[in-house]
Amino acid sequence: MKSNRKSNLYTNSSAQVGIGTLIIFIAMVLVAAVAAAVLIQTSGTLQQKAQSTGKQATQEVSSNLIVKGIEGIRAKDSASDMASSVSLLKLKVGLNVGSSPVDVNQVVLSITDGTTTNNLIYANNDKTYGYTMHNFSTSATGAANLHDLLRSTQATPGANAKYYYTVDKIRDDDGSFTQAKPVMNTGDLATFYVSTLSDADLGFVYVGTTAVGGSQKDSGLDIGPRTGVSIVLTPESGVVTVADFVTPSSYGTKETVVLYP
Repeated sequence: MKSNRKSNLYTNSSAQVGIGTLIIFIAMVLVAAVAAAVLIQTSGTLQQKAQSTGKQATQEVSSNLIVKGIEGIRAKDSASDMASSVSLLKLKVGLNVGSSPVDVNQVVLSITDGTTTNNLIYANNDKTYGYTMHNFSTSATGAANLHDLLRSTQATPGANAKYYYTVDKIRDDDGSFTQAKPVMNTGDLATFYVSTLSDADLGFVYVGTTAVGGSQKDSGLDIGPRTGVSIVLTPESGVVTVADFVTPSSYGTKETVVLYP
């Protein structure tokens, strides 16, 4: 006997087909594409901001001036006739290892003797007061500009000694430092000259090797013995550098006095 075999065909009518499904699929693809584009654009913007912030942060912590030493010079007429206070400060300044270049033209030097505070700018800076230091010359030597720092004055802002400082290079292997564009790189070494002439120092004829002829100008500071002095160097970017010291109880017969460190 032959068995009877039956074939049953099952149909599934629950699936959705047609143009409606296609539209929904395309819409989902478009939404996903837009979302991906937004995410990519946002991540790109965040990356750029992160890089910019990182670069600025690195510059802030890597642009470090270092005060390696400070000497005080007393005005004099002769080896035995000297001022009772320090008339000129010579700051030996360099850069920390890995530091970014520093434009000295933008460095503000603040100095106080506990009573008077002078906020000094570089002699060739004409942005703050609208004038460079009176008689400052970009083609002159640092010694010549030091002479005018101690002696010259102008109607605005006033005596050079109260508003400016000058700088002369000690070591500059790459030639980046000039009186017009004093840029310091790692390895460079420079002397910052700060006038601290007091009204009692104005009759002497020499400050160090500079002949002032008794025509020097009062800085408003008085750096006598046992005086606490604070100096702050603030670059355009980077951390500030602070040098604090107390002058000796007596200067004795020394024309040059080591004050820091």
